[in-house]
Amino acid sequence: MNLHAQGGVMGLEQILHELKHFLPAQAPLKDFVHHNTLHAYQHLPFFQGLKQASDQFGYKGFLSLTEYRSLYREGKIKGAILKKILEDQFGDQANIWLVKLLDESQERYTSPKIGQFRSHWRSDYHFNLDKTIHPFLFRLLSAYLDQGISIWSFPLEAKGFLDSIRQLQLDSYSSIFTSKRVVKLLQDPNLNLEVLLKILVGDPRGYGWYLFDQQFAHPGWSGMVSVLEEQPESLLDSKGITLKDFIMVECLLEINALDKKFGEKWVPLGQKFSYDTRNLFEIELIEELDLVRQCWQEAYEWSYYDEVLAGIRAVAPTEGSISIPSFQALFCIDDRECSTRRHLEYIDPNCATFGTPGFFSVEFYFQPEYGKFYTKSCPAPVTPKFLIKETAKHKKLSSDVHFHQNNHSLVRGWLRAHTLGFWSALRLVGNVLSPSSSALEVSSFNHMDPKGSLTILYRGEEENGLQVGFKVEEMVDRIEGLLRSIGLVERFSPLVYLIGHGASSINNTHYAGYDCGACCGRPGSVNARVAACMANYPEVRVQLKARGIDIPAETQFLGGLHDTTKDELLFFDEDILLEANKKLHLENQEKFVRVLDINSLERSRRFDTLDKNKSIGGLHDAVKKRAFSLFEPRPEYNHATNALCIVSRKSTLKGLFFDRRAFLNSYDYRKDVDGKSLTRILSAAIPVCGGINLEYYFSRMDPDKLGAGTKLPHNVMGLIGVANGADGDLRTGLPYQMVEIHDPIRLLMVVEQVPELVHQVINSVPALLEWVSNTWVHLVVLDPNSGDFLRWVDDKFVVYSPLTTVEHLDHLQDKLLSSQQNLPVYLIDSI
Repeated sequence: MNLHAQGGVMGLEQILHELKHFLPAQAPLKDFVHHNTLHAYQHLPFFQGLKQASDQFGYKGFLSLTEYRSLYREGKIKGAILKKILEDQFGDQANIWLVKLLDESQERYTSPKIGQFRSHWRSDYHFNLDKTIHPFLFRLLSAYLDQGISIWSFPLEAKGFLDSIRQLQLDSYSSIFTSKRVVKLLQDPNLNLEVLLKILVGDPRGYGWYLFDQQFAHPGWSGMVSVLEEQPESLLDSKGITLKDFIMVECLLEINALDKKFGEKWVPLGQKFSYDTRNLFEIELIEELDLVRQCWQEAYEWSYYDEVLAGIRAVAPTEGSISIPSFQALFCIDDRECSTRRHLEYIDPNCATFGTPGFFSVEFYFQPEYGKFYTKSCPAPVTPKFLIKETAKHKKLSSDVHFHQNNHSLVRGWLRAHTLGFWSALRLVGNVLSPSSSALEVSSFNHMDPKGSLTILYRGEEENGLQVGFKVEEMVDRIEGLLRSIGLVERFSPLVYLIGHGASSINNTHYAGYDCGACCGRPGSVNARVAACMANYPEVRVQLKARGIDIPAETQFLGGLHDTTKDELLFFDEDILLEANKKLHLENQEKFVRVLDINSLERSRRFDTLDKNKSIGGLHDAVKKRAFSLFEPRPEYNHATNALCIVSRKSTLKGLFFDRRAFLNSYDYRKDVDGKSLTRILSAAIPVCGGINLEYYFSRMDPDKLGAGTKLPHNVMGLIGVANGADGDLRTGLPYQMVEIHDPIRLLMVVEQVPELVHQVINSVPALLEWVSNTWVHLVVLDPNSGDFLRWVDDKFVVYSPLTTVEHLDHLQDKLLSSQQNLPVYLIDSI
């Protein structure tokens, strides 16, 4: 950040660069992927970043003192943990600070810097500029970027936003601008932003502050424009737009409104009020109240972390089995699969489950049959070079007359409203009273035709610069990387399942955030099927054997998809199974059915509207209906309550109950002596899981500014975002219904490996070092040699000894339905 580092007046290009850095980086709804909401501050220590964000933008990064004190009284913040944190921080002054935390300190909020400069329009010029121009600006931009809601396209969009407005002004009977000065400015081919700011601000020292004030009066739309400028491919119907063009249009609208109100003789804002952009981002000093909040938050977090580490310590060491598991199942590391794996291992103690990122190490674009566009099916930062194309068995999906574009025309629209409209009303009532699947449903199982074929093997075809399919050696590289990363290099079962995940809903604008983040907000069905097919190719098996991974001929890989909303499971390519494996698969399917029933029982305790006295099967049916219900804003809770990412062997966690709060990445330290697999795992797990965690954290801490508020008034704008009402700013972050049960604590990374190697890995990747050293995530290492926990503190490892004792349960079900709140860590013997 260079805003305060250079002397003289800042240039506009530098200002625009910094502005893009601070604006929200949320992509359109179809590509919604979780990320660190305060990414602009990640170069700072976590609490310093929260201080800066609060003073500059008014963002809240803490609970209120009243909430922290309430958590302390409830025992969720443990006295022993709070005492230890205060002693570590303040030494013999700990008791003085304890009094401050419990009794003395009072909340105090100050006005943020952003917004102060432009507030003078209202307070001193007595003119509400935002209220005057924002509704029209937002409608104009929404129409320009529209991806299919509007029947008529915005004219001339191919020329870019500013040029389209210029041409529209020339060609229209009515005028967008009424000020003669603005019309003349618009027609000037040499018009630039500096000319407009000289009229509005006058003093170049204040240009940057004014632009930050202006754009953060509507950070949603500005952030979306910034994202689309850098990633135009994010829109299926691409639109040419830049942040500078958008700002220039807004400045023209402001000048037009001011000229209409005052004539052309008004005084620029910066000539009456002096603001220097270089002062906007000065480093703020930590005050007593900040330290109080920090101690409360640390105590809140470590009260839970201590339970987790105590639970891991309580697990009895087990010798690795030498027998071959009944089957092996690879799931995504997603926290929603934490319970699925746990139930599966209790129903069949002889099986083995693994966790790995849900794209299964195969990165590509996917083009479904009848699809016009490619969709990315790998982590968002990755740019694939491969294309997988589908040849479907089904016919083209039939259209529904209720959703036909002719419904919007004058004559046909009137006729259909008075005929089909009555039938639509009856269907709507029927869906409310008895939810069922319909054309409105976004179903994870519809992402790919399970009976269709995929172009997995490269046959010399290229398309738009992409290789259609993979060469055999490329397949080998990816399957080897997948298997070695989780330590599965021997003792293969007859059946190895690769199970992706997705979600279904009928009333959820943020549906992509419920699918697999490792697949760029898409269901993991295609990746699971592609990876399984690769692992089954004989040529791949031969080369894997040469690399030290010998997969028996009778072992077969089978792809599948777990719908986490409905708790249903679909398998692909079952017809390839050998007769012996078909029999085993039928037996395993019965186990999966039981697992999904129990999983829906565990999930049901969170849902207020479900009758908990139903049978397990009845509860499962009720959970499924939530996906079909138009009035249900919570089809599932997605990543709510996430708090952990554990990179270890499953035996290290055997019998532990984490209440679906853990991302579980399988890793065997004994098979990774050089740390290469750990480097790949942490390079993905820390930014991905950390990004998910922090988006939930900040959306829960500040649901109004950093979250999207309640879903209820949300209106879809141009199919790219949501706003409150018809002409509001786009809402970024997560809706309140997604975070209401979330405990806002940072992610704890637990890694089973010798500390020296972990330290080496973290320091070898600057991005990881930033996350860990600045404590945007916490890192604890479990030393397999000594059994000690070592916490990363000030770039070194310090021994940590848990203070908690975890409860041992004979039966988990006794506790499951006792509370809707997050449950403690338990060591359990059975479901």
